[in-house]
Amino acid sequence: MTTETQLLNSNSCLISPAIPESGFPKSSPLKLGILASGSGSNFEAIAEAINNQKLNAQIQVMIYNNPGAKVISRAEKWNVPSVLLNHREYKNREEFDSQIVKTLQEYDVEWVIMAGWMRIVTQVLINAFPNQIINIHPSLLPSFKGIKAVEQALKAGVKITGCTVHLVDVEVDNGPILMQAAVPILADDTPETLHERIQVQEHKIMVGAIALAASKNQDLSSS
Repeated sequence: MTTETQLLNSNSCLISPAIPESGFPKSSPLKLGILASGSGSNFEAIAEAINNQKLNAQIQVMIYNNPGAKVISRAEKWNVPSVLLNHREYKNREEFDSQIVKTLQEYDVEWVIMAGWMRIVTQVLINAFPNQIINIHPSLLPSFKGIKAVEQALKAGVKITGCTVHLVDVEVDNGPILMQAAVPILADDTPETLHERIQVQEHKIMVGAIALAASKNQDLSSS
């Protein structure tokens, strides 16, 4: 039986690399800055993992770009400082990213986590946090980059899609892949039902990928 058939028959998922039972960073807590544009479900997953001691980290600040975004209430729930930076108030992407960098630095952030951040980043942000910006995307990259990735997968007729956590570079939805989860597409799936199942896996691999990236970074620093 192929992996594809197993996935379709079981309605399960495949995560690669596997999330370790242990091995999450045990040194000083990672100092995270979260960028979010919407409901903040991935923010919540990270906060819960920290609270449950599954990730040795602390969220220094949550930056959001849409006034009234639901992620605000999640930040308040977890007593995380939140800062509104409305991209509409800046002349260009570079000016906007400069203010993001300034804010992250003010809060002593080490790792930048794009958790549903619906803005294209520039070299300004990338240069300030080289190899320490993480993004999550609802497809198995490099397939279905950009917006409406779930709808793209359904339109293409593929049988398996999923989500990807990767390091960020200047190209949209590009950069080294840290972790992926495969999710089967069911015959009666709609964009809403498929996105809901993908999001369950996003919450798992986002936490694992943060720990994995930090561990790799520590290994490089000590070598």
